[in-house]
Amino acid sequence: MTQQMETDEVARLREEVASLHSRLENRRRRQFALLALRRVAAAVFIMITAFALVASVVGLWAATTVLSTDRWVSTVAPLPKDPRIAAAVAEYSTTQLFEAIDVQQRIESVLPAQAAFVAGPITGQLRTQIRNTVDNVMRSDQFNKIWVELNRRVHDRVMAIVNNESELVSTTEQSVQIDLLPLINQVLRDLSAQLPTLFGKTITLPDLSSGEIPENLRVRVQDALGVTLPANFAQFTVYDNGQLNAVQQSVAAAKRYLVLFVVGTVVLLLLALVISPWRRRTLVQLGLWLVVAAVVVSAVLRGVRDQLLAQVPEGVYRDGVAAAVTSVFSLLRTRGTQLIWIGAILAVVCYLFGPGRGAVWLRGQVRRGAVAGGQATARGGRWLGANAPGWTAAHRDVLRVGGLVVGGILALILTSWTSLLIIAVVVAAYEVAVTLIGRTEPAPGEVPEPVPPSPAEPAPL
Repeated sequence: MTQQMETDEVARLREEVASLHSRLENRRRRQFALLALRRVAAAVFIMITAFALVASVVGLWAATTVLSTDRWVSTVAPLPKDPRIAAAVAEYSTTQLFEAIDVQQRIESVLPAQAAFVAGPITGQLRTQIRNTVDNVMRSDQFNKIWVELNRRVHDRVMAIVNNESELVSTTEQSVQIDLLPLINQVLRDLSAQLPTLFGKTITLPDLSSGEIPENLRVRVQDALGVTLPANFAQFTVYDNGQLNAVQQSVAAAKRYLVLFVVGTVVLLLLALVISPWRRRTLVQLGLWLVVAAVVVSAVLRGVRDQLLAQVPEGVYRDGVAAAVTSVFSLLRTRGTQLIWIGAILAVVCYLFGPGRGAVWLRGQVRRGAVAGGQATARGGRWLGANAPGWTAAHRDVLRVGGLVVGGILALILTSWTSLLIIAVVVAAYEVAVTLIGRTEPAPGEVPEPVPPSPAEPAPL
């Protein structure tokens, strides 16, 4: 009976142990599944965070640059100073002006029939003269004021359209153009002074050097030239209403949800770090995904740029548009480069602080190098403390002259007043330091002055 009871108890204990093992195994499986789920969720969240962060940077750039009239005007104000943009605008303006005043026809009308063959060469010479005049006008400070006012007007009008606040342009109307007629006006004024016989009469046009553009400028130019200008004369389209509704909705959504999008990106980042079982690895993934996202978005923007340029004729016009797009997107391109560097540095730093073999080996090498460097620095400091005063005293004059020579060379290279002041302060401090260090020990051959005895002690006999 006792043996049977012991057998039953052993069997019961075995069943209990097996049940505990089974429960423990199930618990481990649940923990492993939960851990795997946390890893996958954190990886997905951090990938979305990286792309959302890059998209937020693009959205903030658009909100503060493209959708802001003042920032937009300050961005495009320097464009005429770019040689490629200036060449494109000058070529376009010259062509428009030639078509408006019909230079070759005017020349042929005043030449006898026997001399009609020279109309072409004369026209070419006049085109060169007009092109040079356009270049001179564009380089002037007066045109810069006109250019700023033109872009301010156009941007205000475009923003009124995309915000659905325009009283002049609706979803059924055509487009918005930037009007270079003020530039043509200034060119005509200069041409009238240089070539008064070109127009067959004296023309009077308003001076726009103050930046104020009259509303009836087109009528005044037509009256001065005695011609009827085409409806699209000196205008090129900067906005087409083919997708006006889509643009209006996109801008409205961007302005409405941009702040929420940025806040959501931050929340998503925090959530990924909270659920991640290995936050260091998650930060490594964030750095890598930042690099990938920045590269992908940059490639998309480059593709949009290439598609835009493909619609522009090759030559001076395409070069000018390419330069303008590059200038306008320069800040965004800089932000993309910064994100790539931030992502790469974050990934490398977080990896180096991890348990990987390469990280451990590198940390060991750095630690040994730091110890060796510290020891070498200490030995060098002790040597300098023991020998620097004597060596400086022995070479005091050479060191002083050398400091003055180096300061003089730097003064010749760096000519700004700030640089000269810094050089003077540094050289003065150097000369004082050499003098003080050199005086702590006598130079070789010098006899140190005897130290007088203290009054409290009797002089030796």
